[in-house]
Amino acid sequence: MTMQRDNLGFDAPAPVGHPVRASMPADACTGPALGERLPDFELPDARGRTLRFHEDRGVSKAALVFYRSAVW
Repeated sequence: MTMQRDNLGFDAPAPVGHPVRASMPADACTGPALGERLPDFELPDARGRTLRFHEDRGVSKAALVFYRSAVW
């Protein structure tokens, strides 16, 4: 299987011009700007307990990492 790297540096077995590898439209929302406060949100932890982002981290700073979906 041959991997191809796109202009963003992502490798995938699908050809670069394939629709599954299409980039986001230029006017797509990309999320908050660097340093912008995130809205509060809730997610379950590994034990099923609800965590509230702003409440549970208190005054600590946080870094969130988002991964672009994989091409399988």
